[in-house]
Amino acid sequence: MPGKIYGYIRVSSTDQNEDRQLIALQDKNIPKRHLFIDKQSGKDFQRPNYQKLVQRLKPGDLLYVLSIDRLGRNYEEILHQWRILTKEIGADICVLDMPLLDTRNGKDLMGTFIADLVLQILSFVAQNERENIKKRQAQGIAAAKARGVRFGRPPRPLPLNFHEVHQAWRNKKMTLQQAASACEMPVGTFYSKAVKLEKIS
Repeated sequence: MPGKIYGYIRVSSTDQNEDRQLIALQDKNIPKRHLFIDKQSGKDFQRPNYQKLVQRLKPGDLLYVLSIDRLGRNYEEILHQWRILTKEIGADICVLDMPLLDTRNGKDLMGTFIADLVLQILSFVAQNERENIKKRQAQGIAAAKARGVRFGRPPRPLPLNFHEVHQAWRNKKMTLQQAASACEMPVGTFYSKAVKLEKIS
């Protein structure tokens, strides 16, 4: 008896459209109840519908996915999940936009080797790309800081009575606690703002 056919679709957020993936899978005779869709990041596999899919899959079943990045973004995790699906569960996977990643064609040793090799190469390329993105981000931040661009939230303006209260505190007419309270600030914030102001003036 042939196995069941399943499809998996993932978009990164709720406002992204899954139509492109649905169109690609629609001629594969996948029953609607066997189509699993997640709308969240692919950084890991803790996705509710993916987990449900894994629980449903049985040996001999076939899983269609449009592209490998719809399965996930973290290629170490993809390698791990690929082994769970194909080796531990015994299901087949067909990645539509990458014919080499169709385990039905690779039941012999060479086919398995090619699929594993493709996944390893994708993993290496993805890891390199992640590192390059981080490097470019760090370089961009450093260049922006060198130009005087400030990061983080802008500082809140000082209360209108700050200078007057600060003067009273410095003249020992108020305690630090009273001064901070008068400016509706935590004591530490009042003190650091006062020290900064004194350095400027």
